[in-house]
Amino acid sequence: MKKVMIGLFVFGLTIQMYGQDPTPIELDEVVLVNNYKYLSSTDAADMPIEADQLQISAANFDVKTLDIYADEYEFYDVYFIIPQGKILATYDSDGKILRTAEKYKDVDLPAPILFSIIKRFPKWGIEKDVYLVNYTEDKIAKKKYKITLTNGDKRIKVKLDGDGNFL
Repeated sequence: MKKVMIGLFVFGLTIQMYGQDPTPIELDEVVLVNNYKYLSSTDAADMPIEADQLQISAANFDVKTLDIYADEYEFYDVYFIIPQGKILATYDSDGKILRTAEKYKDVDLPAPILFSIIKRFPKWGIEKDVYLVNYTEDKIAKKKYKITLTNGDKRIKVKLDGDGNFL
């Protein structure tokens, strides 16, 4: 009986030795964000990577690194520009984003926007589009798409909200 108990004890210890995989697992990059309310409010499902990166840059920007930073100033306006779009962000003296005005040109349109356009204008093509975001602290971000449609020589401009509803 002793031999059986000792055998089970040793067997139990050896099973646990192989319970972990010795090869390390590589995890995704972690991004720490200062203005998480801004990012969660302006997050769009199918935004291009460049626009997401621009928003992350705006959220992580530290106004205290500016050459003109002084405690007596109440607001700081900062532009973030890439070829696909731009953000004008207003920060308070603590670095919190108070409001933004964003404009992105020729982005890949999300599925709800495309379905709404195809349903209402089935024989029209998209010539160009502009995605606008207006964020104000403690309010829901207003997202709008301005799209130019063409059908032969005809051209129309339509506006949609972020859910695909025509304005």
